[in-house]
Amino acid sequence: MILVTGATGLVGTHLLIKLLKEKHQIRATYRTATKKDYAKSIYLKCCNPEDREAFDTIEWIKTDLNDIPELTKAFVDITHVYHCAAMISFNPSHFKKLRKTNIEGTANIVNLSLLNNVQKLCYVSSIATLSENALQNPINENSEWNPEISDSVYAITKYGAEMEVWRGTQEGLDAVIVNPGIIIGRGFYNSGSGFLFKKIHKGMPYYTNGTTGYVAVEDVIEIMYRLTNSTIKNQRYVVVAENLSFKNAFTLIAKALQKSIPKKKVSPLTIKIAYYIQEFSHFLFRTKKILFKSSIKSAFTNSFYENDKIKKELSYDFLPIENAIETTASFFLKEKKT
Repeated sequence: MILVTGATGLVGTHLLIKLLKEKHQIRATYRTATKKDYAKSIYLKCCNPEDREAFDTIEWIKTDLNDIPELTKAFVDITHVYHCAAMISFNPSHFKKLRKTNIEGTANIVNLSLLNNVQKLCYVSSIATLSENALQNPINENSEWNPEISDSVYAITKYGAEMEVWRGTQEGLDAVIVNPGIIIGRGFYNSGSGFLFKKIHKGMPYYTNGTTGYVAVEDVIEIMYRLTNSTIKNQRYVVVAENLSFKNAFTLIAKALQKSIPKKKVSPLTIKIAYYIQEFSHFLFRTKKILFKSSIKSAFTNSFYENDKIKKELSYDFLPIENAIETTASFFLKEKKT
């Protein structure tokens, strides 16, 4: 039996589509009934017609990554684990919660995998844990974490989670880590790249000069599945299809949504002024923060990622990002109508 943590998120839900299509027995974790119901609605819109009833065969466990008694029950008779659950936030005030979920939660998954003799763990990390340096450009699997670089609290805790996985491999656990770029996929428009579709649909005329890596959720899932069912172990893989500037990515999304293309370039000075105005407003009126130093840094950083390792070892061809954006935009527009 396969265990999927974070099964109600973007990666988790699309992973369920793949696993059910392949006729696997699945146990999945969730935190709220609302999230589980939404995951089912996305599944039913994305799965093959013949697989519609399969969702009801999933054995669901209501728990979080630090609920040891329930997690212990979830691991009974499990042979493979896909650890997709994580907290995403770039707000420094959320560091303790991020650490609790991403680092301590992953340690729990690793420990229970070891105790239950799990055959393989697949951990979904992020390109945020890979640091660029003068000797390693573009960024690849050998681009080790640089503690001297100021990074986001999210990146820090995802790196800490990776360290727990590597610790597990030293204790006898077979594992693989995937480091996806920005994931483009259907559903989930209140976070991640989905929120970007939502913002551009409302109207977003601005862009910054940064560059980063993008990948279709279908590629992430297929690579996770192939790695987990291969003899490959104790390796990490950059999972990026293409490197795009924010301007180009925003333009592709705007065109797919039939909205105006962002044409106003924002300077670092403008963002810094907005940041300090926000800080002042938060200090006086406790307004919500939406700009963080790490996010501003990322918006103006040109990071390029190399995918040669995964392409070679799996003989893998990535989906074009333009196609993934068009599919996601079409799904988004249909969702808006209903």
